Amino acid sequence: MSRKVRKFVLVTSKAHPLNKHFTKLAKKLTEEFDAELEVREEDYMYLIKYGDTDELGMAWIPQLLAELDDGEVIKVLTQPNLDSQGNVDEDRDYQASLENLRKVLMK
Repeated sequence: MSRKVRKFVLVTSKAHPLNKHFTKLAKKLTEEFDAELEVREEDYMYLIKYGDTDELGMAWIPQLLAELDDGEVIKVLTQPNLDSQGNVDEDRDYQASLENLRKVLMK
């Protein structure tokens, strides 16, 4: 049985410096996987339930998750990859996202 991505869920804030980067990545993956995109504005409760949190249980934004056709929610990209200059590495983030999806979808 092959699982599919039903929708990607981007939890972000329009004012966050990484919002554009995560939005671009989410849109690219949405097209590639033929899925919906749901954008949630600062929905920390959703992230505490499904996303990554720190040692105190607090979530940060932006984070990109995916809801599968069986209802499971998986983490696609919760922290950006940076290059040696400290800039966001778009290609590494895209590759990391694909790898995280493949791990779950190929089970």
